[in-house]
Amino acid sequence: PRHKCGNQKSCPQNYFAFKIISGAANVVGPSICFEDLVLMSNVKNNIGRGLNIALVNGTTGQLLKTDIFDMYSG
Repeated sequence: PRHKCGNQKSCPQNYFAFKIISGAANVVGPSICFEDLVLMSNVKNNIGRGLNIALVNGTTGQLLKTDIFDMYSG
């Protein structure tokens, strides 16, 4: 069976499913999947160098904001 975000197991009831992939240099970009919805990825063109952050409401699971914190540029 297929599980949310491509995880190996399904999450218990009242838990959110997520998967975070860090990427590999500039070859493979990072991605963030939450409850089977890709929040950030190369395809969505909303990732960048540094920390890619998705802010999600912990009660409802609603995406509040995505942003990038470029640690290299200072």
